[in-house]
Amino acid sequence: MDSVKSLYERVFSVDENSFEALALDIFRVQHKTNPIYRAFVNHLGVSPELVTKLEQIPFLPIEFFKTHTIKTGDWQSDICYESSGTTGQVTSKHWVADEDFYLKIAEQIFAKTYGEVKDYTVLALLPSYLERSNSSLVAMANRFIQISTDPSSGFFLNNSKELYDTLLRCKNEGRKTILLGVTFGLLDFVEQFQIDFPELIVMETGGMKGRREELVRDEVHEILKPSFGVQHIHSEYGMTELLSQGYSQGNGIFRCGYTMKLFTRDINDPLTVTNQVRSGGINIIDLANVHSCSFIETKDLGRVYADGSFEVLGRLDNSDVRGCNLMVG
Repeated sequence: MDSVKSLYERVFSVDENSFEALALDIFRVQHKTNPIYRAFVNHLGVSPELVTKLEQIPFLPIEFFKTHTIKTGDWQSDICYESSGTTGQVTSKHWVADEDFYLKIAEQIFAKTYGEVKDYTVLALLPSYLERSNSSLVAMANRFIQISTDPSSGFFLNNSKELYDTLLRCKNEGRKTILLGVTFGLLDFVEQFQIDFPELIVMETGGMKGRREELVRDEVHEILKPSFGVQHIHSEYGMTELLSQGYSQGNGIFRCGYTMKLFTRDINDPLTVTNQVRSGGINIIDLANVHSCSFIETKDLGRVYADGSFEVLGRLDNSDVRGCNLMVG
């Protein structure tokens, strides 16, 4: 059986042809060396040796990240990403064995979608996340800013005028620019400033954090598009419990990072998982979660298409409003 270390090395080179074999190997290792996941799988009465395809793998309910320490193997780490939440909410905690591994995966996923990070000016408008020290989104944005060759790249907290001036300079200099922003921050910005910058990539990460009235995605995008002079608003799909990301380049259709694959489950029978095109609860295989759990049953509702793209339709009832998740439309 593969060791965690050898699986870790295989994740970087995985492709469509090798995805299933690697996922099944990770499943077997995680069943053997992750006590929480093993207890969950055994409780379901699933025999690992009989699991031969992805749809048969049990998906751990995402709530376990709120109540348990999810680790595959025996290791120590000072890095624990934590989800945002309102006062009194129990937050998810994702212990990470190697932060650099996560950041390299994030960099590769971005590059496969948009091109090399170093070629961009990266502007991050993430005020609520910056107020916390353990946000995976801030860690990713910080890595992108470090890789960027433009010294104008950086974080912007409440300094909207400086952000506007930077955007104007990037436009005038013809720089490839991405503005990564939490939704309420982008809406706050366009109430003060507007710019006609058609080449700008505006990417919202979702979340009002209680700062504004909740709006569906389409409403937000219709406000932001004319304010930045762009045809589309891009979106990032990510969460504390995942180390991989999906990206939408417009119209709410997302594509998985190369280390991810999505399935839908029957909301009335969560153990029925399919790769057929239909709406249902979203289950995610994230190979980058090799040190925690790669098989996650989320609380998002969605539709997964035959080409692997997906859209988020809503959230299951009685689930927390999650700051890292996209608003739905």
